[in-house]
Amino acid sequence: MLKNYLKIALKVLLRRKFYTFISLFGISFTLLVLTVAVTLFDHVFGPFPPETKSNRSAGVFFIEQTDKERGRQFNGFPGYLFLDRYVRTLKSAEKVALHTFPRSVRSYKDGVPIESYLKRTDGEFWGILDFKFLEGGPFTPEDEKNRNFVAVINEATRKKFFGDEPAVGRFIEADGQKFRVSGVVANIPMLRLTPFADIWTPLSTAKTDDYRKQFMGDFMAIVLARDRSSLKQVEDEYQAVLAKVEMPDPKEFPLVVGSMGSLLDVFARTLLGREGDYKSDQRGRLISWLLFFAVLFMLLPTVNLVNVNVSRILERASEIGVRKAFGASSWTLVGQFIIENVVLTLIGGLIGFALSVVVLHAITLSGFVPYAEFDMNYRVFGVGLAMALFFGLLSGVYPAWKMSRLHPVDALRGASL
Repeated sequence: MLKNYLKIALKVLLRRKFYTFISLFGISFTLLVLTVAVTLFDHVFGPFPPETKSNRSAGVFFIEQTDKERGRQFNGFPGYLFLDRYVRTLKSAEKVALHTFPRSVRSYKDGVPIESYLKRTDGEFWGILDFKFLEGGPFTPEDEKNRNFVAVINEATRKKFFGDEPAVGRFIEADGQKFRVSGVVANIPMLRLTPFADIWTPLSTAKTDDYRKQFMGDFMAIVLARDRSSLKQVEDEYQAVLAKVEMPDPKEFPLVVGSMGSLLDVFARTLLGREGDYKSDQRGRLISWLLFFAVLFMLLPTVNLVNVNVSRILERASEIGVRKAFGASSWTLVGQFIIENVVLTLIGGLIGFALSVVVLHAITLSGFVPYAEFDMNYRVFGVGLAMALFFGLLSGVYPAWKMSRLHPVDALRGASL
């Protein structure tokens, strides 16, 4: 039965090529836009190397000093002092790494300026994130402790400074300082806030030690739990520690609030959470809103496709009448027309996927996002397939239902829906 429905569906699509073209264009363009958007979202928040332990790690990205009585807040990146004293000491964590926000620095090679992003980290940074080393290896906690001027660079920086030659053991200049290269890693896209940089150097090589006294600054932390189940325990311990923080100016701001979580958690909480509400879980709400807007975006082409399907069904009124006269049930006809519409939608989806690959490749080649390579993985494909099936069902159910209500005699006479 299903095989016959598929054959009928293909013949119907070829019967009126203009209607088919309009339908395929609307479906493929809609899915193209949604697929590209989902891919960009996935490349920012999805589990990509070197963040392979995301299921048992969390970040401390922001903290907020607050005075609830006077309704005053001051938020931003935490400083080294706060993270070193209150996050590094979390007993339930397996490892804690501190790192700065990547900042632009200028270097010179043969008098030619080279712009790079530099991130200062501790040695634990390399034990939490799984970078792919093309040469050498990371610097160690001892390098950071002993203030050794060593650096890890990415593949693009090696190309700029040394061409195709090996870089390990050679020296580069960055931010007015000279570093010996200990390792070279694969390029990390700028969209990956935590691991991204061109050059990574030990924290202790900063030009001054002022950062050690800063309660708020430009630092972030990665906290690795012993396993996935103990991550909640680490988060609970962090909240308990926050209640005991010694504030730098308790008269101005007596409390500090914050949370740890993934970048998606922080983004959702910032976008949807109430001011100062750092404990709320807004990820589910954000995903629900994104799904709502995706359905809303599909609504207009769905309405157009419904109208096209109604016109297509009107042309087949006599066929419907004959089949109903020979005993075909309404449910049988509804199932046939829905399958036809799903087939049409899946064909449009395949076209949309193909166009998405082309557009994503063009975005990659444009260099709009440094080091990013946009491609379609199984998560994006699964979401796209689900959207295509939803699109097909949504646009096919109403015309099929209206068609099933036609009386055989009226259908044979060419009655309208």
